[in-house]
Amino acid sequence: MNQRITAVLVPESRRLSIAATLFGHRFPLQLEPAIYQFAGFLSEDYRGGYWHFYTLSNGGFYMAPAGEACFAVSAENGYEGKLSGDALGVTACLYAYSHLSFREGDFAESCAEHYHRLREFVLLGHPEVAAILAAID
Repeated sequence: MNQRITAVLVPESRRLSIAATLFGHRFPLQLEPAIYQFAGFLSEDYRGGYWHFYTLSNGGFYMAPAGEACFAVSAENGYEGKLSGDALGVTACLYAYSHLSFREGDFAESCAEHYHRLREFVLLGHPEVAAILAAID
């Protein structure tokens, strides 16, 4: 039987060290900008702001816009709907991980691993699992 994967909010004091440990210098240069870009691509409602960082009990990581706002989302695959900030962040991270995984080298492999860890988190209990999967399919 599969166990639920839990997300833990990264404290402000550990954000930089967690990102550096997981992704090295590529986090601020490639991954973080890609996540923000995909969030804007998916939702015209997204206009920037502070994001929370989360680690997952399976070794994964994601980030999501802070606050209680919901975002109208329109994906190229035809999905249209509303996502919470958390679900938009998960979706944007999945898009970014997938996109960056098609390159070569260790960073691409790390992105592929993080894609699967985050997708597993979604499948095993995210409250917006159906919407997230529809947006990434």
